[in-house]
Amino acid sequence: MNEGATLWSVIRSVLYEQFSFGAIKGLLGLTGIDMTRLCHLEQREKGGASKSQLLSGVDTQVAQMTEAERERFLRIAVEEILRRRSNLEDTFQGYLERLGWTLHEGNLVKREILDVLDLPELPQDSRVDLVKVATRLRDGDLSGATSAACGAVDTLTARIYADENLGDPSGASFQERVNRCLQAEGVLELLETDLTDLGWQPGRIKMFRENLKGALNQAAYVMQTLRSEMGDVHGTKATLVPLAVDSLKWAMLLVRMLNAGSRG
Repeated sequence: MNEGATLWSVIRSVLYEQFSFGAIKGLLGLTGIDMTRLCHLEQREKGGASKSQLLSGVDTQVAQMTEAERERFLRIAVEEILRRRSNLEDTFQGYLERLGWTLHEGNLVKREILDVLDLPELPQDSRVDLVKVATRLRDGDLSGATSAACGAVDTLTARIYADENLGDPSGASFQERVNRCLQAEGVLELLETDLTDLGWQPGRIKMFRENLKGALNQAAYVMQTLRSEMGDVHGTKATLVPLAVDSLKWAMLLVRMLNAGSRG
């Protein structure tokens, strides 16, 4: 059984246990499923269809969907369930995590794309942007995901520019903004202090610091280039899937490092 069908089995169980026949039909009508194939299934006082029969009819359609159609159907179904019963999110979360999926503020994403356990320590506005990246990756919007990944970093650098009175960030390149914010927040100096406290030797700290500084600078350049060549600012562009996925990881790295300065 593929992962989409497995996820549907969880959603199916929640629908069966938590919703009435009529509510299930109304909810499924918003997912884009072909309701004409279910119109003969009606609940009557005697001799009507059961919830099991209704859901079995949906099973047939889910099995016939393409992967993209199934993911869209599953996403909308989860969103509609939680829109009606927000109290089910914790229960749903437990079911989904066992299957490699997770929920964040009603958004259904794969754990391999974004682990929400990484998010609480990050700024709220950056968390929102990073979840946007993950949902766009999930929906196959690779150019949009690449742009949103850069946007997550932009949000934080703009705030640092304002907090540190660094002037107008709009005239600086993405790479310049990242480097100036890292310097203004004293990120590498704080890290050097932490490593000294751990007992690292000064020579090792200096070499590590310089290599990390170079890696962050290169990550900023890579994201800047991807935004220009694969982002959707000027229309959707051809995008390589691995690079679109990696843009989320680079964004999380830069956001985490920039945010580290806030404790100083």
